[in-house]
Amino acid sequence: MWRRLSERPQVEMLVAYCSLEGAESHVDPGFGVEVAWDVPLLDGYPWVKLKNLSPRPGSSKFFGLVNPGVWKLIRANRFDAVAVFTGYMCVTFWIALLAAKICGIPLLYGTDATTLHSRDGREWKTRLKTHLWPWLFRRADLVIAPSSGTVELMRSLNVPEDRIALLPYVVDNSWWTENARSVDRKAVRKTWGIPSDASVVLFCAKLQPWKRPQDLLRAFARADIPSAYLVFAGDGPMRKQLERDAEELCVHKRVRFLGFINQSALPQVYCSSDLMVLPSGYEPFGVVVNEAMVCGCPVIVSDQVGAHFDLVRENETGFVYPAGDVEALGSILRRALECHDRLRRMGQLARERMSQWCPELYVESLVDAVYRAKAAYKSQLGEAIP
Repeated sequence: MWRRLSERPQVEMLVAYCSLEGAESHVDPGFGVEVAWDVPLLDGYPWVKLKNLSPRPGSSKFFGLVNPGVWKLIRANRFDAVAVFTGYMCVTFWIALLAAKICGIPLLYGTDATTLHSRDGREWKTRLKTHLWPWLFRRADLVIAPSSGTVELMRSLNVPEDRIALLPYVVDNSWWTENARSVDRKAVRKTWGIPSDASVVLFCAKLQPWKRPQDLLRAFARADIPSAYLVFAGDGPMRKQLERDAEELCVHKRVRFLGFINQSALPQVYCSSDLMVLPSGYEPFGVVVNEAMVCGCPVIVSDQVGAHFDLVRENETGFVYPAGDVEALGSILRRALECHDRLRRMGQLARERMSQWCPELYVESLVDAVYRAKAAYKSQLGEAIP
């Protein structure tokens, strides 16, 4: 999206990375393998990497991102606005917030949260958020929300309506569409050992507990559709257990584990599947939903997947069910896989929905958000003057 934004003639921008985790080769603990994405992530826009002084670097720990250089960067440049996309649970977030406030620069920051509940279910975290978040998000001149679910959460925290902006979580639709056109569905399925006329259900995510891949495996077994296959695209700590469970459930002959799939190969995975399922118990958004739908693959998601608020229209682009309800998921699988023609129509509707949830919308929304943040900041200054 940064490439698209930098192409706007009225926009001068600089992206400051606290870490290049994801853009450079690294061992991903979720996948359990060394990951080097095979698409360019740093081309076509101006960026800098800030030195991380953390003794134990990592984006999931409070002291994992300690980038004091962000202070100098903000103070040395005459930015019209600063947008912070790191989570508040890291040192660098607070450095950036303080620098922007001291320098008198309008501040935007975002969250993809749709609930106060934490991934690990710890109650103390929910209580902390209940007290901290109303104060925290009102410190921003504008809160960036990637889904309408996040917008509703901000409203519930009494963040003023005019200080919330919906900036949709998007993928590069044109890249996915272009690569999807060249997929040979029959050839791909042959490499999987799956008949070309079979029904294929896809799980595309890390095999981690909160993604709840075991729910899908059990629901698939309950659905008991002899002509259907289940494909797991992704790796992680649960793989061996899932392989054992597949044997115990007597469905192992119709289950495939593809392992880690790099970005350039994902279009063929989506296009060779009939239905993608994301059964997560915690998923603030889930861009795999975008990817699947752009490729014409309808989806089933749990009600804890943030993408369902804006992208999944029941019985049109997909289905939504209560997270953890294996019986409900199995029932949806049976109904969905009964008719291939229906799934194809849903796939077309999914593509049409994604044509409206696109990078162009994101860029327009972000430019508008900057103007709104500047106006909000000036308004607050005016209110502060006696």
